[in-house]
Amino acid sequence: MRIYTRTGDRGETGLIGGMRVSKNDPRIVAYGCVDELNSNVGLVISLLKNNRLFSDLIDILILIQNELFVVGSDLADPNYSVENQHKTPRVHEKMALHLESVIDRFDEELIPITFFILPGGSVEASSVHVTRSIARRTETAVAVLSKGQTINPAILIYLNRLSDFLFVAARVVNKRLGNEDIAWKPSM
Repeated sequence: MRIYTRTGDRGETGLIGGMRVSKNDPRIVAYGCVDELNSNVGLVISLLKNNRLFSDLIDILILIQNELFVVGSDLADPNYSVENQHKTPRVHEKMALHLESVIDRFDEELIPITFFILPGGSVEASSVHVTRSIARRTETAVAVLSKGQTINPAILIYLNRLSDFLFVAARVVNKRLGNEDIAWKPSM
């Protein structure tokens, strides 16, 4: 099978179910952001994988990569319904609930903060912060889509929890590497 199909050469792409839409359709933009987010999660895994301090975090990130495939396929099927005629994998609220339990578990390692922190501290933590900002942008793209088209509401909840998790994960990475959170110092 060839990797290229030539079906998108005129600026359109196909959705699950066969409908063709412009590549700038909000649905395509949204699941394109999910793809970018997933790629950056993979980058984070690559940066953390050679350090035993992060084996538990890597396990969660691999699960998240698999869940992001579900998010992408859910968004690629414009016929969100209970019947699920195309048998498309769907995001479920339990996915966000699981992230909440993971956030709580990792947050126990951290000292509570009473200030805004700057992204940084280490290359590894910085890469998690970049991924967090991509998660926020992805959430925004999905929110825009949801204003004009029907989507699974569990997707927005999941993406919101994911960015929260990534914030905590960046702090955990810095802590385990011996780096303190960098406090924001207003210039005025």
